[in-house]
Amino acid sequence: MKAIQVSRAGGPDVLELVDLPRPSPRAGEALVRLAAAGVNYIDVYLRSGLYAEELPYVPGQEGAGTVVEVGPGVREVAVGDVVAWANLPGSYAEYALLSADRLVPVPDGLAPEPAAAALLQGMTAHYLCHDTYPVQAGDTVVVHAAAGGVGMLLTQLVRLRGGTVIGTASTEAKAEAARAAGAVEVVDYRPGALLAAVQRRTGGLGAAAVFDGIGGPTFDESLAALRPRGVLAVYGQSGGAVPPFDLQRLNAAGSVYVTRPNLAHHIQDRAELLRRGTAVLQLVRDRRLRVLIGQRFALPAAADAHAALEARTTIAKTVLTCSSTTTR
Repeated sequence: MKAIQVSRAGGPDVLELVDLPRPSPRAGEALVRLAAAGVNYIDVYLRSGLYAEELPYVPGQEGAGTVVEVGPGVREVAVGDVVAWANLPGSYAEYALLSADRLVPVPDGLAPEPAAAALLQGMTAHYLCHDTYPVQAGDTVVVHAAAGGVGMLLTQLVRLRGGTVIGTASTEAKAEAARAAGAVEVVDYRPGALLAAVQRRTGGLGAAAVFDGIGGPTFDESLAALRPRGVLAVYGQSGGAVPPFDLQRLNAAGSVYVTRPNLAHHIQDRAELLRRGTAVLQLVRDRRLRVLIGQRFALPAAADAHAALEARTTIAKTVLTCSSTTTR
């Protein structure tokens, strides 16, 4: 099978197209023929060496496709099922060998590509506004990078819960995409722009929550934008890590909360995975949650996909199409 392999940490150029043996499932495993793989910033963290990973490895944490073989004892899925997954390795390939109990059935009426595009970032957006800070009707919240993959889904989910979104974006094209997703106002990253928008929209009270996947560059203004006892959820660091800070700042800001959540801790067992994953995929199927695929790259062009993601030229979701050269 064709696959992308990383043999050393580095830039996008370390993503190499190779031929690997098609694997066979062992007990508890399923072999899936991929239709598409999602491209996410965690793939960049792993490829660059920011997060440790044993080398060599096939990158990709998210995908969807059809089960073609199952190992002994598998009861969760069967041959022919269309499934999706997140937080599992090996999706930049024509086939992936996966733990069967971590696969989410794709609902009838939903194609594999939007399922692959929605699951990881959709479940991230879901836990952020349902669990990290359960958005209530009337809440005003901030979504940084509101035209990104998580940002556009999170904006829509906040709106479904009755909240109002103030977004940030780096270009007018991205601001337009964020407004189309439901943000009532979108500002750029000039110092003071976000704080002024929040103060204006909330009558000086502040935002109930700030959802921040950028990290270091936005942390100070995110903290300042909160209302008393508000929640700052730093769920990523695409712009760099948040430096150490004095906890007394949380008191001075109004007894606010700062958390660094992770999707893995919100899909810990199969029941929680199915509850959250099915909720997201059904919303997509029912067109209540719109998944915009802004960029498609063929599997051999994975390096180009990473370069675009890191250059922040992408809008919404980026996917790799994996099925064009695959035979069953």
